[in-house]
Amino acid sequence: MKTCLVVIDYQYDFVEGALGFEAAKTIEARIIDHIRRTRKEAGIVVFTLDTHDDNYLETEEGRHLPIKHCLKGTPGHCLTERIEAMRIPEDPVFEKPSFPSLELGDYLRQEDFAVIRLVGLVSNICVLSNAVIAKAACPEAKIIIDAAATASFDMDLHEKAFDIMAGLHIHIENRG
Repeated sequence: MKTCLVVIDYQYDFVEGALGFEAAKTIEARIIDHIRRTRKEAGIVVFTLDTHDDNYLETEEGRHLPIKHCLKGTPGHCLTERIEAMRIPEDPVFEKPSFPSLELGDYLRQEDFAVIRLVGLVSNICVLSNAVIAKAACPEAKIIIDAAATASFDMDLHEKAFDIMAGLHIHIENRG
């Protein structure tokens, strides 16, 4: 069974930087466990990176969220140190200028994974939108979100995102 782990936007600016929040720090060890388990089971690990340029404040997203973050070439754009240490050169990395990644969807469709697990940040924004992309790309795959390996700055939206994903037949594990 071909499996994939998608680590979404576990970058400095979401953990400790411009948009960092406490709950983001608490999931790092669980993400590392998922990476180790996926590699042990010969699965594929992919990473997404929220990626913006200097003109971010002039973009649609920047007009709604006017806080510069994840600017390409800055420390805030990088994966956290411990997560970066887990990445190997063969791991696909998708830079995305918006919440979801169509490039990730194309990759998932081409690889035809049976199981796709998503972890990372932020549950009600990029995790949700990329889970929908994964579902569209691989409608017969089992799409799984580990609720204990994702977080949000807004717990109400965090829980609502899980409700929405469950309604789309995305499996939510460890929802507590």
